[in-house]
Amino acid sequence: MKEFNYVIQDEQGIHARPAGVLVKAANEFQSDIQIDKDGKKGDLKRIFGVMGLGIKKGDNIRVIIEGPDEEMAAQKIETLFKEQL
Repeated sequence: MKEFNYVIQDEQGIHARPAGVLVKAANEFQSDIQIDKDGKKGDLKRIFGVMGLGIKKGDNIRVIIEGPDEEMAAQKIETLFKEQL
């Protein structure tokens, strides 16, 4: 299992455009990828799972990745968060 924390920097939080980018990237991997905000989890492979968390600027989120390609998935997803959010 791999995980990382990230504080959202984007003024609009996780809105439709970056959520779509994250979901598309997550679906490239076999691993289960969850996003956790304040104990509420969403599936990073489903747009409504991400949008339903209502993540805003300054929120601290945790991403949990578990599966056969978790190392590669963790690297790509963390890079996307840093570049997009």
